[in-house]
Amino acid sequence: MARGGREGRGGQGLARVAVVVRAGAAPLWWAGVFAAGVGVLPPGITGRRIGVLAGAALYVVGAAVVALVRRGRYTELLRGAARAGKHDVLQDRAVTVRNWRRGHRWWLLLAFAAALGSSFAVPAAGGLLLAGTATGLRLKAAWLGRREKAADQLMWVRVDWLDGRGGRPAGKAVKAYRGTGIAAGDASPGGTRRRTAALV
Repeated sequence: MARGGREGRGGQGLARVAVVVRAGAAPLWWAGVFAAGVGVLPPGITGRRIGVLAGAALYVVGAAVVALVRRGRYTELLRGAARAGKHDVLQDRAVTVRNWRRGHRWWLLLAFAAALGSSFAVPAAGGLLLAGTATGLRLKAAWLGRREKAADQLMWVRVDWLDGRGGRPAGKAVKAYRGTGIAAGDASPGGTRRRTAALV
């Protein structure tokens, strides 16, 4: 099966579902850690101790909400997955990640600015919330990876069904997923980079 960013004749460009899910985890994590580290410097309105405690609670809540939200929709799409066709083109992991991050770059910048600004009221809390969101994305991708391993197939979504920013792999526009063998593409179950080259 072909790989790359363009569609083959009669086929569709497909992006890995788990890769789309975890694409924002790294930038959100580092933005959150940096915002929390800088944000703990001013005492804020609440004081540092209360700010950090509130941030820790927000971290846990943010991680749990992001990890659990829309699992029913993902499960429905996973169950209805059809086998990918021989003309379908599997998008490289790097392309999928780059598309998501380019499409969300202003949202990431605004989230970082908001987290940093909130530190003057509640030190470190906003940054820890961003870091919790990143953790939630990784947990959701790991959950998808376990489902892929159990089904012995990787899940893909049509690129043209993603939104204009390269995200929402379980959005209303997505009608069904496509499945391939576990060795297809350049990302392992859960969307992480393969450590060794896989046969497609």
